[in-house]
Amino acid sequence: MFPNYKVFKYTYAGRPLVVETGKLAGLANGSALVRYGDTAILATATASAKPRDGIDFLPLSVDFEERMYSVGKIPGGYLKREGKPSEKAILTSRVIDRPIRPLFPKDLRNDVNLNLTVMSVDPDCSPEITAMIGASIALSISDIPWNGPIGGAFIGMIDGQFVINPTLEERRHSDLQLTVAASEKKVVMIEAGANEVSDEAMFDAIMIAHAEIKGLIKFINEIVAAIGKKKFDYPSCEVDHDLFEQIKDYIIDDVKYAMDTDDKTVRDERMVAVTDKVNAKFDPEGENQVEIAEIIYKIQKFVVRRWLLDEGKRVDGRRLDQIRPLDAEVGLLPRTHGSGLFTRGQTQVLTVATLGPISDSQMLDGIDEEDSKRYMHHYNMPGYSVGEAKAVRSPGRREIGHGALAERSLVPVLPSVEEFPYAIRCVSEVVSSNGSTSQASVCGSTLALMDAGVPIKAPVAGISCGLITEGERWMTMIDIQGVEDFFGDMDFKVAGTHKGITSIQMDLKIDGLTPEIIKSAFETTHKGRDYIIDEYILKAIAKPREEVSKYAPKMISMTIDPEKIREVIGSGGKVIQKIVADTGAKIDINDDGSVFISAVNRDSALAAQQIIEAIVFEPVPGEIYEGTVTRIIPIGAFVEIAPGKEGLVHISKLDNKRTERVEDVCSEGDTMRVKFLGTDEKGRYNLSRKDAL
Repeated sequence: MFPNYKVFKYTYAGRPLVVETGKLAGLANGSALVRYGDTAILATATASAKPRDGIDFLPLSVDFEERMYSVGKIPGGYLKREGKPSEKAILTSRVIDRPIRPLFPKDLRNDVNLNLTVMSVDPDCSPEITAMIGASIALSISDIPWNGPIGGAFIGMIDGQFVINPTLEERRHSDLQLTVAASEKKVVMIEAGANEVSDEAMFDAIMIAHAEIKGLIKFINEIVAAIGKKKFDYPSCEVDHDLFEQIKDYIIDDVKYAMDTDDKTVRDERMVAVTDKVNAKFDPEGENQVEIAEIIYKIQKFVVRRWLLDEGKRVDGRRLDQIRPLDAEVGLLPRTHGSGLFTRGQTQVLTVATLGPISDSQMLDGIDEEDSKRYMHHYNMPGYSVGEAKAVRSPGRREIGHGALAERSLVPVLPSVEEFPYAIRCVSEVVSSNGSTSQASVCGSTLALMDAGVPIKAPVAGISCGLITEGERWMTMIDIQGVEDFFGDMDFKVAGTHKGITSIQMDLKIDGLTPEIIKSAFETTHKGRDYIIDEYILKAIAKPREEVSKYAPKMISMTIDPEKIREVIGSGGKVIQKIVADTGAKIDINDDGSVFISAVNRDSALAAQQIIEAIVFEPVPGEIYEGTVTRIIPIGAFVEIAPGKEGLVHISKLDNKRTERVEDVCSEGDTMRVKFLGTDEKGRYNLSRKDAL
């Protein structure tokens, strides 16, 4: 039935990795069912037969598709089917896209699609890493031109020890969540979240991952040798070399003049004049616009790279280790809970922090074990930030990725829910952009959180490092602006505190990094973030505000016996609804007995707390309580020691001497100190005034 069916087996980080080919998705250019433990990913690679007209880039799409059946769930919502990709799926697609994209031929313009369908999930075997391996295998055995393979590994760190591809339980206790993609010789992608891990430890983890990946690459190459297809020929989209040289000679001085400014607006205006000049001479009929635009782009790239490599010169005149002019400010918006404006050159990000009750935490519906998150960070970059007149659209993959990067950067320094019982949302508005907006949003978020009174453990700053390579030559530079990102080889983003790294994201346009380049990037970014924290963030706001904004909800947290939850909620929710109606507070109760009360003012929250405390109140035998006499009967007095909690003080326990009549000792409404003696066989409280005297 399946004459081309093949099975290849490998042990990866102590677990079985099984690759099946020739059975599923036979019409794709390349396909494989990859099993890692009980995780199964169907990876397919498909390319169009020829490029679309007018395409001047590689139209590559990577789609990581979560299927809820993979974890035995039926999707939530009305339609009960998977809809748009989850945020986690989008981030995974980006993580796989980044190491794969630079390895395609620079002149390939055919549409290429990688589809990675999650069919089964073993929580101990990462579907993200399995999908990355599957993508590499599908491309490598296909006829699509690609200079792979690559492999991926996830590194954790528990009690200072590195763990390769940790289990779910190990990931929960890990101080490091590092994903590395690499070819046999170089590292091609790094993505990390960390609890203030040192540069040295991070570097060691990357090297351990690369060493493990090398064995995986050998395994993939064996599969390619057995069943790999010959790569197809494609029409090269390289620009005409003679035309390139003619145009370069004609406008090289104009381009140098246009690029030599620290003002993006001025540079763009100058380049418009250069483009018009070229079109007038070389393409007056407008028949070759795509190639002309590509040539002008390459000439700009040539100028910037030659300046950097030959003269150590940057377009804005800075030194290679010099950060653009900075500014930090807090408290810009009077009615928000916290705000921070961070400016770096022409890049400017305004972040606003909002505090809410724990019930405002985001609920997650996906294939992960995580079902909610308390801290959310969202990133918006409207057209006006780059001087473009374009309508507002819903967030794209880039915006989601940058928001997640900033979120990951701040999570390690946030207080626990017990210390600070709030849900927290930060929104970074990019109001002006000329490179490194994601790292500016990290800095802006630190400012906004501190302004909101969130007791973060330490301020976090983010900075990017660029790279230019030529053969064996290379050089790094700090704080790259847009033009250096466009024409450079790397955008190495690192965020962290003085103590250590909290996040990394590396975008690469070449075939990989050597250990020396990675070390240089760590050293450069560490100096940069220390400078930003000391000279700007801490001078704008030295520490988190002592109190949250008067406009923020006031929160109280408490813990009750889980057995008492039903008493607080009441039949059909009647009790808790009455508490909310009477106090105006909002109440969230978790199954473990943790209670979070939020209200516009603290008095309302305290009132709700007192009612709940009364409901769950259980007196301790031998303790003294002060109560109110509620009624008198011939044999004693009933005393309420907490709302709804009363007991009988027998006439013999009212005084140290004999009591003839209860009224001789007390009246209704009197305050009385009593000792709790315990309960009788029916659970009724026995109290004694005599023992409390």
